[in-house]
Amino acid sequence: MNTATSAPSACALPTGLALLHDPLLNKGTAFSEGERDMLGLRGLLPPHVCTPEQQVQRVMENFRRQSSPLEKYIHLSALHDRNETLFFRIVADNPDETLPIIYTPTVGLACEQFGHIFQRPRGLFVSIEDAGRVESLLRNWPYRDIDMIVVTDGERILGLGDQGANGMGIPVGKLALYTACAGVHPQRCLPVVLDVGTNNPRLRADPLYIGLGRERVRGPAYDALVDEFIAATQKVFPGVVVQFEDFANQNAFRLLAQWRSRICCFNDDIQGTAAVALAGVLTALRVTGGKLAEQRLLFMGAGEAATGIADLAAAALAADGMSAHEARQRSWLFDSKGLVHAGRTDLTEHKKPYAHAAGALGKVATFADAVRALQPTAIIGVAATAGTFTEEVVRSMAALQRRPIVFALSNPTSKSECTAEQAYRWSDGRALFASGSPFDAVDWQGQRLVPRQGNNSYIFPGVGLGAIATRARHVTDEMFLAAARTLADQVGAADLAQGSLYPPLTRVRDVSAHIAAAVAQVAFDQGLATVPRPADLLAHVHAQMYEPRYRDYTRAAAH
Repeated sequence: MNTATSAPSACALPTGLALLHDPLLNKGTAFSEGERDMLGLRGLLPPHVCTPEQQVQRVMENFRRQSSPLEKYIHLSALHDRNETLFFRIVADNPDETLPIIYTPTVGLACEQFGHIFQRPRGLFVSIEDAGRVESLLRNWPYRDIDMIVVTDGERILGLGDQGANGMGIPVGKLALYTACAGVHPQRCLPVVLDVGTNNPRLRADPLYIGLGRERVRGPAYDALVDEFIAATQKVFPGVVVQFEDFANQNAFRLLAQWRSRICCFNDDIQGTAAVALAGVLTALRVTGGKLAEQRLLFMGAGEAATGIADLAAAALAADGMSAHEARQRSWLFDSKGLVHAGRTDLTEHKKPYAHAAGALGKVATFADAVRALQPTAIIGVAATAGTFTEEVVRSMAALQRRPIVFALSNPTSKSECTAEQAYRWSDGRALFASGSPFDAVDWQGQRLVPRQGNNSYIFPGVGLGAIATRARHVTDEMFLAAARTLADQVGAADLAQGSLYPPLTRVRDVSAHIAAAVAQVAFDQGLATVPRPADLLAHVHAQMYEPRYRDYTRAAAH
């Protein structure tokens, strides 16, 4: 079914207040005179018929008047709850202003305060107390043609840790980006929280916490709930793509391994982060003139993001002919206990492929020492530990490399390894910098350097759209590799000249379409697509994309 046209016919529309209270169908003051008569709206709206442009002007005036990012988040959330078309028009037209509000970094603060700013339920809350009846819960959702589910258990929200049911802000935000950035119809998106409790004592003591006030359930009961949920999604919404989001390491890796060959699913923290980071490295190499096989990557962090990036970089090298063992040797991890190496006995399974023979490196005590000893071409921060890229670290990188690659990818901003200004100042303006959260442009010795986010919003919407457009059976590593290469190709010479390693957010819908076409190419090449192959993949993808424009209900009724 074409996602661009998924909407009820005019004859099936609710009328009166019921229509005004339906965010998918509501046009607010933009209902025409004819629509007001036809749909029982006369007198329920002020008499002036506003144009969509006037509505946008009003919303943006009030948005910009808010005193803090959290107030802006609440303002946009209220709009999302009453008029989705207008909400997505505003986000699509003003991505630089709105994406940092509806997603990182502000969504982290919103999750921390979720119970205190809660206004209207959105998405499905599936709790451990619902075990045995999950399918019936999913059938309570009013729409059946669901293309995309984003699900979290709230245990590792961004760099903020366990937020329990408050983590619903993440699936809601992610799916808003699917629509704004890639045109996945909002009616075909479903955010889900699996509420199995929380180990956050602050939340359990908070009378306004919206979730179960108990410790997290682990073990067989947890696994049984996840299994029941996945089985129910495939029965109620056949062919739906499931995105795992913000699960803790202990569950993220094994759930992806368990389900990726059985349903169409992926983990954005592992695979999406990997693709956006690899794209940034590939773009940086256009500046340095180096080859990926010549790089040595040192990660601050050894969790989902770090191993995901290292795995995808290794896959890219293997695709170019390098052995898997040699490819993994190009990446080193540094965790809370120091450098990951073969001599350590405390390593979890996901770290072991990068536990290299260290020799004297086994005695490396600090990250700065690791930089000097390993002489990396790139340092990539994904540990959510603020300030770990110190002046000593960045100056050491600048002494080793003419154009050091410095990626401070942890978010929200409070968790960033360093700021853009610090990276540029400590490297004498030579760092090739990207971050997980937005930073302002930096003026350095007459040059204006414009850092851009190495944010997953460049990747996962396009990957999801590609999977949807082909009705893919699975999402593969090759798809993420294609996404990374495509994203890097979308960076122009003007971007590079100002230090930007990613394209501007104003182009994100076009970028997502190209990524979706590249993913679709892989799906067809690997025999994973379940629709006929179109002659023009990019045109096919564009045809699937929802545009946030009001329908003319009187014209629809006439036909």
